[in-house]
Amino acid sequence: MTLEQVIKELDMHFSRIDAVLPELKSYLPLCESDFQEIEKIKTIDFFIYRFTKVQDRMGEKLFPIILKELQEYKSSMSLIDVLHKLEKLELLDSSDTWIDYRKLRDTLTHEYPDNEDEMIESIVLAIKVYENLKKIYAKILDRV
Repeated sequence: MTLEQVIKELDMHFSRIDAVLPELKSYLPLCESDFQEIEKIKTIDFFIYRFTKVQDRMGEKLFPIILKELQEYKSSMSLIDVLHKLEKLELLDSSDTWIDYRKLRDTLTHEYPDNEDEMIESIVLAIKVYENLKKIYAKILDRV
């Protein structure tokens, strides 16, 4: 996958999230009964799906490609190595924070019907994290 392809895909995911985010925010604060209303569930699921796509594509595709462009990438690098390198290059504020974002993504993708409070908490956090993902993405695009 080329840098241009990854950017095109990420731009699509960001724009689609931006289109539903006002509606999702209008549901805040979320409560358990919101998970009984199909229209709200559609919006929540859409946001979670696109959020995970953005987080995945940035970590798995964009970050290695950026490091290749900057001649800082080795094929033997693990994700944490990539994150540390991006942090050293000041393209990422904290590799630990990105790991936290990844854990949040994992929480969002595993539905636990008996723990809606945790899901609500994760969705609210994901809305905040989404804004940070946009900032990281913009910073990277500015740099390259």
